[in-house]
Amino acid sequence: MATSARFDRMETERLIMRRWQESDRVPFAELNADPETMRFFPNTLDRAASDAMIEVIETRFDRQGFGFWALEVAATGTFIGFTGLNPLPEGVPGAGGMEVGWRLARHAWHHGYATEAARAALRVAFGSVGLPGIWSMTAVLNEPSQAVMRRLGLTEASRFDHPRIPPGDPLRPHVAYHGTRPAASELP
Repeated sequence: MATSARFDRMETERLIMRRWQESDRVPFAELNADPETMRFFPNTLDRAASDAMIEVIETRFDRQGFGFWALEVAATGTFIGFTGLNPLPEGVPGAGGMEVGWRLARHAWHHGYATEAARAALRVAFGSVGLPGIWSMTAVLNEPSQAVMRRLGLTEASRFDHPRIPPGDPLRPHVAYHGTRPAASELP
């Protein structure tokens, strides 16, 4: 998926969604190393893996014009995580399509930031890029993210065992949510 449009920076009512900066590396590594933040992922990430993730995200921005935007609170400039659009891997519902996803630091939870930023990401996906549909997936145990998916108007499409998580791991059962492009007057 490539688009000639660039979405390097966007603003919502309370957030700045932007390309990644060198100053994001330390707080992103701290977020990824926090066991509570990463409780619905198979493992935490060390600094090298966290930095490598930023490189992958930035490469996707260069290629497709959008991706997982670094999030900061507009009023303070505080980095709080990411929200955005990412290609779905093989072996999951919607493979080859695009997902909307997020990961926020614990101090940013329960403020509505994930929903606010994900709505802006959906406006890019459906309005500017013209995607016909969008997916989102998480571990069945991750009720907070499923609540965000429902607030975004996505509906549960399927349950599946994530192929990259070993059998017997309580995080292996996953749920996929899906939504289709609304009419232009109904964009989030």
